[in-house]
Amino acid sequence: MKREREGTGGPARSTLWGRIACGWAVAFAVLHFYWGLGGDVGLSVSAGPLATERPLWFVVAGLWGVGGLCVLGAVLARLLIRSDFRGGPAALVRWLGWGAGAVLLLRGVGVEVMLLTGAAPLDASVSEGQRFWTLAVWNPWFIAGGLAFCLAAHRADRHTDGEPPPASGP
Repeated sequence: MKREREGTGGPARSTLWGRIACGWAVAFAVLHFYWGLGGDVGLSVSAGPLATERPLWFVVAGLWGVGGLCVLGAVLARLLIRSDFRGGPAALVRWLGWGAGAVLLLRGVGVEVMLLTGAAPLDASVSEGQRFWTLAVWNPWFIAGGLAFCLAAHRADRHTDGEPPPASGP
């Protein structure tokens, strides 16, 4: 694992948070593809009645679609740890990293707060088991992913901010 030493200005930097964000996205993608292929371990405590009914829209958008988005998130995380590109594309990648992190954090923290405070009335189809797993596993999982993407984007910001601009001309 490469680490940037403070004040050295060297090209090496930590890739830890980008690797964690990539691993987070890959794990979540694999889980959704497993469910999309018919697997059911963990799905009933996540999706409730939709897990048993599996309407087409749920399988296409909720399982395969989210799995696809997670693959894109893994690609984004890999791009956040690259150091061989600069300029507009790098800035866009950093902004996308911050955006992905913010969305994941808002989802995780927002749902956690709503469930803990009772701000959102629970549908009668939401079981106590679903509520427990959402509070104990799913929301912390979203928060961890959001933190990983934000920290990866932050490291990418720190890396490119301290670099001199590329030399121009011969």
